[in-house]
Amino acid sequence: MTLASRLGGLVRDVMLGRIFGDGPVNSAFAAAFAIPNMFRRLFGEGALSAAFIPEYTDAARRSPEESNALASMTLAILGIVTGGLTLLIEAVLLAVLLVAPGDAQRTLSIQLVMVMLPFMPFICMVAILAGMLQVHGRFAVAASGPVVLNAFIIVAGLYYTLSGVRGEASAAYVLGAATVLSGATQLGFFWWTLRSHARWTGRWSIVRERGVRMLRKFVPVAIGLGTLQVNTLLDTIIAMWPIWVGPTMFGKAVTLDEASNGILALTARLYQFPLGVFGIAVATAAFPLLARHAREPEAFADTLRRGVRISLFIGIPATVGLILVRHDLTAVLYGHGVSGWSLSSLERSAAVLMGFATGIWAYSINQVFTRAFYAQGDTSTPMRISLCMIAVNVALNLTFIWPLREAGLAWGTAVSALLQAGVLGVLCTRLLRRVGSRGPVIDGHVVKGVLKIAAASIAMGGVVYAVLVFMPTSTPVRSGGALGSAWVWQLVRLLAATATGGVSYLLVSRILRVSELSWVMHRGARTTSAGDDASD
Repeated sequence: MTLASRLGGLVRDVMLGRIFGDGPVNSAFAAAFAIPNMFRRLFGEGALSAAFIPEYTDAARRSPEESNALASMTLAILGIVTGGLTLLIEAVLLAVLLVAPGDAQRTLSIQLVMVMLPFMPFICMVAILAGMLQVHGRFAVAASGPVVLNAFIIVAGLYYTLSGVRGEASAAYVLGAATVLSGATQLGFFWWTLRSHARWTGRWSIVRERGVRMLRKFVPVAIGLGTLQVNTLLDTIIAMWPIWVGPTMFGKAVTLDEASNGILALTARLYQFPLGVFGIAVATAAFPLLARHAREPEAFADTLRRGVRISLFIGIPATVGLILVRHDLTAVLYGHGVSGWSLSSLERSAAVLMGFATGIWAYSINQVFTRAFYAQGDTSTPMRISLCMIAVNVALNLTFIWPLREAGLAWGTAVSALLQAGVLGVLCTRLLRRVGSRGPVIDGHVVKGVLKIAAASIAMGGVVYAVLVFMPTSTPVRSGGALGSAWVWQLVRLLAATATGGVSYLLVSRILRVSELSWVMHRGARTTSAGDDASD
């Protein structure tokens, strides 16, 4: 289901790139979408679910009455808080428009934020319902929310795509309204699906202590798991600087322009594809297991190491592959049609993708590391590390944007993620010792597995590079002399490189007996531990 949602998201983003082109409307829509979307990622894939799931799991184990009361209380409080926050932000933005309206681009951006902000309370409540579905083993349904979101936006955008009409402000408003409507639909669908697992009640007093404990965890968990989301939001603010603030920063002409945020946002979706399909999905599936084995040191360590290894099994080749095909990928997705991006924007997009792709493996294992702490009830350690990394990211962003433009924002995010992975890895070893497990997180079996993954990734990279060299970009595609298109040829190159790269990676992994391959493909009961691989 996560794979389906990411494929749908890719279609959605290609459609948005074609509708809006690489101009200011694209940047404005991307910024307006980023704000409620940050809350979706933070709550739906992180903080609130991370604080809620352990308590709900324990309550469900004790009695349905407790779990129903906890879920009812959490949903009610969350709805009130997020609804009130939405109204407050809407009022502030309306005051800004009335007092300091600014130019047309700035006004459009603020109005789009106001249109899409109601998506926030809907999607936050959806996150709690998704957490409940996970606890009850309904992972596929819980992961279906983004599929609904993508479907609404794609259907709403079909007119502009099929008619070839270049999208302006009217299209942005229509697509923004579709986003909000998708949130309400997800809420109703999840509520209906849970009817056989939960009963809503007003008897909150029986879980008051449990609810207070959960809410106390929420703030540090939000900071700990929300690093990537906060960094993404900070990237958006900096990239929108020319539109929201002006052409100078710290008294110096900024190197960004009105197209920067649109390029940054739509390019970021490309690295988020493998991250969402496997990185966050692995961490989401591992978290209930980590919580269940919190008092079983060896089972806890085994689950953690497996999560790290499976994340790297996807993250490392994804990094290598995206770096190699970055030019063809961005050109194929965003460089065709009436609203296709200019060559300059495509080059800038490829530079952004290279920066983001460098940290894919780090983003993935950070999700797993952080949830290991939460499963043990330690929310302060990831919070402190995350605060430091946010500060590092801001410093790197403000340093890198001058020579690298918007690509500097991508490199700042990647470097801070790499540093965070190193620090969390060391601290996770201490965590395992504290709970009574033998050996570090990165033990001999993990090292051996990572070396095999690295070898398979290098072999894959060599194959992909050879394909790209053998099929140079200057070669045209022709069919009966009628078809000659640089875009078509880049599509052929991309498909060839992707297919041969994927097949070669799986083949070499098979030859090297990479255990993670069988783990990913096997859906039955676990029969071996992370240290008992047949290949080891």
